[in-house]
Amino acid sequence: MALVKSLWASVQGDPTFMRRVNGWLTIFWIAMIPISLITGWISSVTYVAVLSLWALVSGHWSAWQAARVEVAQQAEEQRRESDPIEQRVVDQLVAQTDLQIAD
Repeated sequence: MALVKSLWASVQGDPTFMRRVNGWLTIFWIAMIPISLITGWISSVTYVAVLSLWALVSGHWSAWQAARVEVAQQAEEQRRESDPIEQRVVDQLVAQTDLQIAD
């Protein structure tokens, strides 16, 4: 179980991987539209229920991912406000220069 949790945590932190997974799942479900119509699965209550559950899960997953991004953006904004880059530049200039009053 620890291996699965570790793998899941590493996957969640990799936006490129997540984009690829979601892209392939999108292609899969687009391909399933004509397959569902041809095979008659669209009339199956079980199929429609599974499709509805997938829509529910993927919708919540997307909202959760968006919320994670917003939290990271908010933390970055707070960090910038508490330690602005302008002040860091000025501090570096003062530290690296030797200004003296001219007589």
